[in-house]
Formats: sequence, structure tokens, C-alpha cells
Amino acid sequence: MRVLLTGAAGFVGRHLHQAMYERDWHVSAIDLTPTAAVLRRDALDHFRTSDVRFDLVIHCAAIVGGRASIDGSPLGVATNLALDAWYMRYLARTRTPRAVYFSSSAAYPVALQQPGPIRRLVETDIDYELPGRPDATYGLAKLTGEQLCRHAEAAGTRMTVLRPFSGYGGDQDESYPFPAFVRRAREWQDPFEIWGDGSSTRDWIHIDDLVGATLAAVDQGVSGPVNLGTGKATSFDELAGLVTSAAGYQPNLKHLASAPQGVHHRVCDPSRMLDYYTPTVTLEEGIRRALAN
Repeated sequence: MRVLLTGAAGFVGRHLHQAMYERDWHVSAIDLTPTAAVLRRDALDHFRTSDVRFDLVIHCAAIVGGRASIDGSPLGVATNLALDAWYMRYLARTRTPRAVYFSSSAAYPVALQQPGPIRRLVETDIDYELPGRPDATYGLAKLTGEQLCRHAEAAGTRMTVLRPFSGYGGDQDESYPFPAFVRRAREWQDPFEIWGDGSSTRDWIHIDDLVGATLAAVDQGVSGPVNLGTGKATSFDELAGLVTSAAGYQPNLKHLASAPQGVHHRVCDPSRMLDYYTPTVTLEEGIRRALAN
């Protein structure tokens, strides 16, 4: 299996790279910003100029940077539009037989993620003919990328479209909430700062399960789109309670109402994923592992 992996220096890409290495797959790794000998090429340049054909291409490269980047750098995040467009052209040009596109839960309409009862998002909540407004330019780019996947399919590439929810792990960048919470807990910070009022919920899926579900989708020829999540809603106050309890203390919570918050609820219906993969790492176990690192 000759595989091209983009975004190999990023959180998901690093873990996918290791998992495929353990399978003895031959992986060529690239990223948006080459950082090492194995990442000598920029992914956008590769898509624009290369004619090298792989058995499988997994596209993780994207500009994200957490909520502050999504809200504070919309033009930078919008670069993903160009990146994904050239990705699809590359697949068609090289007649790549199989490819994975990492979309995002941010592609879902924000109208379905407001305060009130939690709505578990199902894949059909995105209607390509009449899509609702996604979450900022990042969500717009991912929604557009999903629609471009249909054209790549028509050109001959079998596409797998995945919509990860809140992936987390101990080596994630601290611009994301989970590792930021873990650092505060390690330092026994009191008060413990939380962006927003603490009642917003997210669907946390450990990186081991995100990778496991991705490779299972490849193995079983799943096309998608498929939500990658657990279906369990955890508020930021609850997450803080779990992390600080695991660290052995009970601080006061300090809510930062003026900080970027994103949508109120973002929780999936994982039924499609559960047809081919069952998560193995609970949030409590993921917290324990992160604190032990």
C-alpha cells in the first residue's frame, strides 16, 4: 500500500502516520509547512504540480489553530478553500483510486447547535442542495470540500469523507481546549479559567479512536460522510471538573464571557461510525493518560 499523507506534522496526521507505519504501509508524508526531512514538500505545491500516483491519499492538512484562529483569522483559515480545490484536481489528474477527505463538524449548520435541548447531529443534517450556514470560514471551506468530493468521485476516485468532532489527546497543541485544561490542572490553577459560561457542550473523541475509525473506514471501504464522535455531550464545566478531580484538587471556576466560544452544542449521532468501529477510550481514561504524560 503506497500512501500519501498530508498534514503529517499535525495532531491527527502524526498519529495516523505512526499507525500506518506500524502496519508496514509505505507512507510519503507532507504538510503545509515542511519541518523535517520527511516533510520536504509543501502540500499545496504538491497538489498543483505533482503527477505521482498513490494507492491511497489521506488529506489531513488544513489551517485550523483552535477557536481563536477560526474567529480571529478568517482569511488565513480560508486558505483551505484553495488547498482542497487543488487536492481534488490532483486526485483527478493522477487517477488516484482511493482517497480520504477530513471534513469537520464545523460544516454543520450553526442553527442546529444553539442553546436549548441538545440536537445530536446526523450526517443528513447537511443538505448539499440547500446547506445551512456553517461555522465561520473554516466550516465553509470544509462544506465546500465535501461538495468537491462528489466531483472527485465522478472523475474516478473512491472518496471517504469523515467529519471528526472534538478530537483530543495528550500531545495536542494548547490552542485547543483539552490540552489547555490539562495544563491548568497540572499547575493546580485556582481559579480555573473557562472560556464562555461553561455550559457549552462538545463531543470528545480520543485520538486513538479517531485514528482507529479512520483506518477501519479505509479497510472496509466506507464512503461516508461519517461522523467521528461518541455521541456523549460534555460541558466545559464538566470537563474542568473531570480534569481537576483527576489531578487531585477542586478549584473555583472562572468564566471568561468575552473569550471566543463557538457554537453552544456540538454533539454527534455516531450511528454510522458504530456500524464499523466502536470507540475504546473513555474521556476519563483519556484525561488520565494526558495527565500522566
